[in-house]
Amino acid sequence: MVSAPWALPRVVVAAPASGHGKTTVATGLLAALRRRGLTVSPHKVGPDYIDPGYHALAAGRPGRNLDPFLVGPERIAALLRHGASVPTPADIAVVEGVMGLHDGAVGRRDFASTAHVARLIEAPVVLVLDTTAQGRSAAALTLGMAAFDPAVGIGGVVLNRVGSPRHESLLRDALAEVGVPVLGAVTRAAEVAAPARHLGLVPVAERAPESVAIVTALAELVEATVDLDAVLDLARSAPPLTTPAWDPITAVGGPAGIERPRVALAGGPAFTFSYAETAELLTAAGADVVTVDPLRDPALPAGTRAVVIGGGFPEAYAEALAGNGTLRAELADFDGPVVAECAGLLYLGRTLDGVPMCGRLDLTARMTGRLTLGYREATAVTDSPVARAGEPVRGHEFHRTITDPEHGERAAWRWNGTDHGFVAGRVHASYLHTHWAGHPAAARRLVEACR
Repeated sequence: MVSAPWALPRVVVAAPASGHGKTTVATGLLAALRRRGLTVSPHKVGPDYIDPGYHALAAGRPGRNLDPFLVGPERIAALLRHGASVPTPADIAVVEGVMGLHDGAVGRRDFASTAHVARLIEAPVVLVLDTTAQGRSAAALTLGMAAFDPAVGIGGVVLNRVGSPRHESLLRDALAEVGVPVLGAVTRAAEVAAPARHLGLVPVAERAPESVAIVTALAELVEATVDLDAVLDLARSAPPLTTPAWDPITAVGGPAGIERPRVALAGGPAFTFSYAETAELLTAAGADVVTVDPLRDPALPAGTRAVVIGGGFPEAYAEALAGNGTLRAELADFDGPVVAECAGLLYLGRTLDGVPMCGRLDLTARMTGRLTLGYREATAVTDSPVARAGEPVRGHEFHRTITDPEHGERAAWRWNGTDHGFVAGRVHASYLHTHWAGHPAAARRLVEACR
């Protein structure tokens, strides 16, 4: 475990609200700094899976999440340090925020907010402002965002959607009055030319060529409009990280035996939602982790003893998933432990919108117009390959589908007095997305279940 202080330059990219351009600026910064020859570590506040995919493409290393709700605030700095250390030490870390700067988990003030994470990692903030129909008020907004929590240091702003040179001059003069540096200015036309409007809509793996073009355009946008040297100077003002790096081996207590059972993780375009720490924890617990693409691979990798199927958008690939009948049949009969979250739950059912799936679970699923979204505090209802009955866990839901029945006779979780998910034999499946860094015993338990 690395424990000596590390002067890691770092910044948090935040905004007063969603839609101001955080992802545009953060992704562009990652790509532009990498084009300068720097090793850049990408991070995202919150449970989101899509933005980290673009971050990974821009930085050339895994995008990682920093979510105090899912993993506990005590692990945030340690996870930042871990992510910035592997596979090689980074020259700078760029952390994209979530929602508005001070928006936290519902009913918990600013807990799990961008401001909360910025405090935990002692990082200065770059505030992205949508300046549409704003003049001097942009300075008042910035001043209010800074004064609301003096422990969060706003080191500068990037003006977004600037209308004209005169508009930019007015904004710069106003921000100079309140002593906040302007680090960049992006015009409305320039932002539209870089197709930022697509970001966050489709996972990067689902359209790799277009994603590469988007990231290249964002790099060029930031290079042309943002003072990268000023951003680097701001990042270098962060104090040394003194928290030891998170270590997956320590987290799981070492290997769960002398053999290395093979665990297959679902991947490919249909199953893009997975935290990097999942594979690291399984490996640390003694597993040989391999990837299987249910769209293309006709069978599980030879010797597979357990399967983990995470989230994604299987409804967009239902016909293609159905077409891979040999893998569906193998999963229907697979006798090892299977853990499935959200998209994985749908894939294991009998049908999705009438299209045949694996049939491992006796349920049907269909798309609806209603979005189910939010953090959950759950308790395991049934012993399973990842939890013992009564164990608490924190997770996150994000889906527009429903299942019939809504849960199994043996449920996976309970929250708010209601049962959720399915435990059937050695299968554990539910809509709940969990981050195993927050409960690493799940990885060890799964490896032990391979026996």
